[in-house]
Amino acid sequence: MHAGGYAVAEFGPAAGRRGKNLKHTVRTADGRRLSTQVYGDPGGKPVFLLHGTPGSRLGPHPRSAVLHRLGVRLISFDRPGYGESDRLAGRRVADAATDVLAIANAFGLQNFSVVGRSGGGPHALACAALLPDHITKAAVLVGLAPHGADGLDWFDGMGPTNVLEYTAARNGYQGIVAHTKVIAESVRANPASLLARLHAELPDPDRRIVADRGIRSMLIESYAEALRTSDYGWIDDVCAFSAPWGFDPATVAVPVLLWHGASDVFSPASHARWLADRIPNAAVVVQAGAAHFGALDVLPDILRWLCAGRPSGRAVPSRSRSVDG
Repeated sequence: MHAGGYAVAEFGPAAGRRGKNLKHTVRTADGRRLSTQVYGDPGGKPVFLLHGTPGSRLGPHPRSAVLHRLGVRLISFDRPGYGESDRLAGRRVADAATDVLAIANAFGLQNFSVVGRSGGGPHALACAALLPDHITKAAVLVGLAPHGADGLDWFDGMGPTNVLEYTAARNGYQGIVAHTKVIAESVRANPASLLARLHAELPDPDRRIVADRGIRSMLIESYAEALRTSDYGWIDDVCAFSAPWGFDPATVAVPVLLWHGASDVFSPASHARWLADRIPNAAVVVQAGAAHFGALDVLPDILRWLCAGRPSGRAVPSRSRSVDG
C-alpha cells in the first residue's frame, strides 16, 4: 500500500456524482436526525466512511465506478451538528458508535466495516471498541490519539492552525466558539476560504493533492455543507477530542489498519504510532513523501483491505429500520 497507488483522478467532481447516490435521514432513538449519503454498489460490502473535522457526508470519496469495481457500498453521514444532522450537545467521541449503529439498523446491516479520516479517526475507533459484534475491520487514516495520552507529546509536529484550535478548546468552551465563529462565517461567504487559509501550512505533498480540481471541488463542497447552518459540529468535535473519549483504544479487538503520511502537520504521525503500540491487533503504515491529504490517495486501497475476506452485511429484521426520505 503506498501513497501513489491511486491517482487523484479516481475522485470525481461533485456534479458527476449525485444522480446515482442515495440520501436518507435516519432517526435516532432520542429523536435526532442523522443525514446520510450512500455511494457505490447497492449490493456491495457495507463500509462506513467517517468524515474529517470540519466535514460532512459530501466529503471526498472514490468515484462510483471505482466503488462498484471494489464491490463497496459506502455509507457516510453528517456527525451531529454538521450539515443536516441535529446537534448532540456535549457529545463524546464514544457517542459515534450509537449513531453508526442506528444507521446500520435502519439500513438492515448486521456486520460492516468502518474507516475514519482525520477527525473521523477517533470516531472509527469508538465503533471498533464499542460495537465488536458488528464491526469486522476498522481503518484510521491520519487520525488523532487521545488528548493527554501517556507518553505522547500531543502537539509535537502539529502546525499552528491546529495548535491554536485545540489550545482554544482547552481554555474553555467560549474559546473554541470564538475561534470557529470567524472561520465559519468566512466559509459561508466563500466556501474556498478554508483551503486558502490552510495553504501556507500545507506540505508540498498536500499542495499537489488539493490542486486537483476533483479533490478541491469535493473538499470545498464538504466544508460548505458542514458549516452551512452552524459551526456546532466543529465545536463539538474539538471539545470531544480534547476530553476523555469514553473508551480505551486498547480495548479494540478487531483488526485495525492505521495509515499516516509522515509529513502530516495537522495530526502528526506520532499519534498513529502511539495508537499502534496500544491497539492489540493493529498494523501501522507511515508513508514517506505523503502528508494529511494523502489519505485521499490511498482510500481505494484501504477499502479493498476492509472488504477482503468477509461477506456482505447480513440484514436484520425490517422492524428495526427507521429510514426517512
